[in-house]
Amino acid sequence: MTPFPRSDYTELDRYDPGRIPVDVDLSDNTNLWGPHPHALAQIRAASSEDLSQYPELYADKLRNAVADRFGIEPDCVTTGAGSDDVLDSAFRASSEPKSIVAYPAPTFSMASELALMNGMQPRPVLWSHALSTPELLVEGQPSIVYVCRPNNPTGSTAPAKWVDKLLGLCESSGTLIIVDEAYADFTGASLIRRAVEVPNLLVTRTSSKAHGLAGLRCGYGVARPDVILEVDKSRGPYKVATLAAYAATAAIRDADGWMAGIIDECLKNRQRLHQALHERGLNPLDSQANFILFRAPSGSATDDARALRNEGVQLRPFTKIPGLGDGLRVTVGPWPLLERFLRVLDSRLSALNRTNSP
Repeated sequence: MTPFPRSDYTELDRYDPGRIPVDVDLSDNTNLWGPHPHALAQIRAASSEDLSQYPELYADKLRNAVADRFGIEPDCVTTGAGSDDVLDSAFRASSEPKSIVAYPAPTFSMASELALMNGMQPRPVLWSHALSTPELLVEGQPSIVYVCRPNNPTGSTAPAKWVDKLLGLCESSGTLIIVDEAYADFTGASLIRRAVEVPNLLVTRTSSKAHGLAGLRCGYGVARPDVILEVDKSRGPYKVATLAAYAATAAIRDADGWMAGIIDECLKNRQRLHQALHERGLNPLDSQANFILFRAPSGSATDDARALRNEGVQLRPFTKIPGLGDGLRVTVGPWPLLERFLRVLDSRLSALNRTNSP
């Protein structure tokens, strides 16, 4: 008999980003302009049957919307309660005891958590622009290689040639390559069309970022039908709530082009914020996403995040980022929110200067 809980669960804690209610929360990379208006209209038009009856087994309306958007077949699409759920299903379908999940680090924190949840071994490989793909494949062939593109928390995008080499090395190995495109709407570069052709490539996306639907938890993945079948077996039925599926379908179809305007404003504000952080000497990293990671002013991301939070602005702290040290990640949103952040940041910088003055 195996005792409850599993012995390897001692390595896990409940997820806790340390978030508290504040006036301006810039910590989650959500759409701070709000939800897609067509998605909101779908929620408001809900009927009693939408709540009292089970949803579609595999969210076929949503699968069809994704297929139409990218010009692919619906059987190349899986769905889930957020892209985390799609990732979890893919990890579970790939997991053998102590199999390896390799990924460039730092990256999305759930990569290691999902590996441990599914009895796998996370194997981070220090990320740099010089990272060669074989480094992800040493010390035993991994079951999964996970790549976040654009990457969270750095905002960088793995070059297409780098990804092509990785796919080539893993094509005949049985390794599943997962490319997480949670932020791809902000860069325009996508591997979705490749995913329906290349063996063992799964591309995942979410409605929580650009579409403004984080509260509904709805995501999807694209791959060849044989990969999708295995993920769906792991996923199980009824995972996407009816209203979430309706709303995400409307947002993905984007009938009036609302998304383009929001993304354009986000990119303009990202450039403006990057310049403001550069002028303050905080070494902001170039970003292809809707956030920017910059150097923690005091050298301690935890201390700086606490100080800003005490002034009503919440960022996400990160420690020991290669080439940067401790850093703070700020979500790009409407400029008035970013102005508030910069005022609070300037107050923090002034306080540090006073403390460091002879």
